[in-house]
Amino acid sequence: MRPVRFVALGDSLTEGVGDPAGDGWRGWAALLAGGLARTPVEFTNLARSGAQTRDVRERQLPAALALRPDLVSVVVGVNDTLRCTFDIHAVAARLDQVYAAFTARGAVLLTACLPDPGAMLGLPGALGRPLARRQRAVNAVVHALSDRYGAVHLHAAEGEWLGDRAMWSADRLHPGERGHRQLAVRFHALLTGAGLATGAAPSPEPELPAPNRAASLWWLATAGTGWMARRCTDLLPQLLTLAADELRHRARGTSARLDLRASAAVSAALAALSMAETAEPGAV
Repeated sequence: MRPVRFVALGDSLTEGVGDPAGDGWRGWAALLAGGLARTPVEFTNLARSGAQTRDVRERQLPAALALRPDLVSVVVGVNDTLRCTFDIHAVAARLDQVYAAFTARGAVLLTACLPDPGAMLGLPGALGRPLARRQRAVNAVVHALSDRYGAVHLHAAEGEWLGDRAMWSADRLHPGERGHRQLAVRFHALLTGAGLATGAAPSPEPELPAPNRAASLWWLATAGTGWMARRCTDLLPQLLTLAADELRHRARGTSARLDLRASAAVSAALAALSMAETAEPGAV
């Protein structure tokens, strides 16, 4: 009997950032791999920091298909919301192509919706609300497509664990070891409930202590400064425009229009996928 093949796609969350191991990262997917089966598991992590849905579609998908996975995780989208090029129609189309490609080959698909990055970073309202709206849009697409393709879906965008500082790394955006373990434990429970995991569940208890305030300040003074500079160069001009629009609508009492506009964009994006599927039955 050949080993179970598990391939993980996505961005820094799946790469394991926040859960150090030696000179690199481990992360929730590697922790999950150890409990998938009593027999050996071949685990390949293709996720890369900064990846967007375009990177997953164009780079990670072909490499993953070549590995002929039995189980594949696709957790991505936050970086799309942090870019001035954000387009929910493009995000939906790319995710649809990725999900379809794997399920057409019989792979079990793992997906997750994710928390709002603005809230995790503690951005003020006018700056944070546009990012929250974008993340809700991505999550709505992921929910709909996960249902369409029969994915094992983890609701990671809500829950008490989000407010537990011990779950998060010094950057406040990536889980720490305890947070990565929590994701692995929750995914394992879903797979076990579906009869798809037969190994022992990962331990929820970390091997290393959670980062203290000194570690958080050190991250901000070193790697965090560069990270914020890169994001601000790309996102900040548009984010300020979005914030100004937010404030104008708030002053006029028409803030609800922004939510309605975002919901309409999600509906249109999903409707476009349905129309394409009807026009080209059996296409992947």
